[in-house]
Amino acid sequence: LKIALGLLAVAVLIGLISLREMHRRIARLGEVQSSEERARHEVLAPPISTPTDVTVKAKIFWAAGPDNLAPVEMDLPLSADPVQRSRQLVRALLALPPTPAQRTIPADAVLLGFYILPDGTAVADFSDALAAETPSGIVSEQLTVDSLARTLESNVPALRRLKILIHGQEVDTLAGNVDLSGF
Repeated sequence: LKIALGLLAVAVLIGLISLREMHRRIARLGEVQSSEERARHEVLAPPISTPTDVTVKAKIFWAAGPDNLAPVEMDLPLSADPVQRSRQLVRALLALPPTPAQRTIPADAVLLGFYILPDGTAVADFSDALAAETPSGIVSEQLTVDSLARTLESNVPALRRLKILIHGQEVDTLAGNVDLSGF
C-alpha cells in the first residue's frame, strides 16, 4: 500500500510538471498563430487607394494617458468618397499608432466592412478580435469606442452616427462594459 501510494504521488508530480510545460507550449503556439495571422492580413489586405486620393492632414485620436484621447495630425492620402475615406482612416487607426502604448484598438482587430446608410449612419463591422482582445473595463473599452468615433467624426463630415458590429452581428457590449446596442 505504501509503495502504491508512493508511485501514485510520483505520477501526480510528473503529471503536474508536464501540465505546466504543456501550458507554456500552448501559450507560445497562440502567440505564433496571432503574429502569423497579423502578417497574413498585412500581405493580403492591400492599402486602400482610389483615384480621388489627396494627401491631407487627418486627425487620428489615440490614447494620451490612461483615460483620455488626444488627436495626432498625420498626412494621409484620403479619398473624397466618404466610405473609402472612412476605411482608410480606420486602417490608419489600426496600423499606425505612434507608440504601442497609444494603441486604442487591438492590433489583431480587422475591419471587415464599412458602410454608410443614407441618413448618415456609419456601420463598422470588425472581426471578433475587437471584442476578444480589448481589455475588459469601462475606461479601456470607452477609449476604443471614442477613438474610433472621434477619428471618423473629425475627418468625415457626412457621418452622423456610428454603429459597431462584431463579425456582422449586433452585440450588447464591447468586452462586457461599454454599451454597443445603440449608436
